[in-house]
Amino acid sequence: MTSIDGPLSGVRVIEFDAIGPVPVAAMLLADMGCDVVRIARRPHAGAAWDDVGGTVLHRSRPHLFLDLKAEADREQAMAIIARADALIEGFRPGVMERLRLGPDACRPRNPRLVYTRMTGWGQTGPLAERAGHDLNYLAITGALHAMGSPGAPPPVPLNMVGDYGGGAMFAVTGMLAALIHARATGEGQVVDVAMTDGVAALSAFFHAFRASGLWHEDRGTNLLDGSAPYYRCYACADGYVAVGALEPQFFKMLLDGLGLARAAFPQHERAGWPAMEAAFSAAFADHPRQHWADVFGATDACVTPVLSFAEAAGHPHNAARGTLVAPGGVVQPAPAPRFAATPARISPSSQGKTSVEAVLAGWS
Repeated sequence: MTSIDGPLSGVRVIEFDAIGPVPVAAMLLADMGCDVVRIARRPHAGAAWDDVGGTVLHRSRPHLFLDLKAEADREQAMAIIARADALIEGFRPGVMERLRLGPDACRPRNPRLVYTRMTGWGQTGPLAERAGHDLNYLAITGALHAMGSPGAPPPVPLNMVGDYGGGAMFAVTGMLAALIHARATGEGQVVDVAMTDGVAALSAFFHAFRASGLWHEDRGTNLLDGSAPYYRCYACADGYVAVGALEPQFFKMLLDGLGLARAAFPQHERAGWPAMEAAFSAAFADHPRQHWADVFGATDACVTPVLSFAEAAGHPHNAARGTLVAPGGVVQPAPAPRFAATPARISPSSQGKTSVEAVLAGWS
């Protein structure tokens, strides 16, 4: 196998095909240079082998088909595992053990293996065996309760917070930490990634606020939950803008851009917030979104247009940085973060079907 250039070039990773955060984590690793091989289920007759994520989530790495319930295919998977640095899977607890590919079965063949397991609830606990989705994982951590407007059910956020923030990003971080340990000691280990744990860790800032008496359980009463008129979104004549003028100097620039008198709106006097919100709403509604983008674009008022996914690639900042790219005509995020000496990149030539023989030859 040939890995793309990047800071993780030469690290060999096996990805057991899954949905949700597993392919995102593997995509990030492949973008950074890991030599990732995706083991996919054999397709049914007449069925497409790939899913909707194929051109984006499955980029920069090849796949091969194995029936892990068949002894011969399972042994081929184990032969690859024996030469890997790391493995990532997202099945319910016990599935890999029933396939005789769990950590205890792999350890004799590869003591240095980092075995990364990613689930919503984790490998232990009363809910470990239960089904769940992003919304459920957010719900039991307190994060979902803090989102939304007072007096209404919490909204359904995109699954970036649980699946990808609490799951994929912690899987990548945990795997890399364990790889450093394995290289130093020769000992691999199991990395238990629970999205509930990850979301709880991402909530540390708000727990710190609670401990300091600066965060209240009631939605719509805190600085960063949309209750402050200077930290929320507003409707324009067409579209929306996001306002994040938290600091006093930025708040003053916001008032100036809206044509409102500074003295009329003391920033932190909550009694005046309803009038402030009404004035902001009326001002923003008078003009289209682009007008406000022009007014605030060269200031530190922290006002930006709310763009759709389709619009995002055309924003001058995103365009200048190449934040979104279109290999093969498919718009998708560029690799992140960016490395000065070992740049990550998308490698379309690495994507496609491979074989066990090719993997073993490349990983010899």
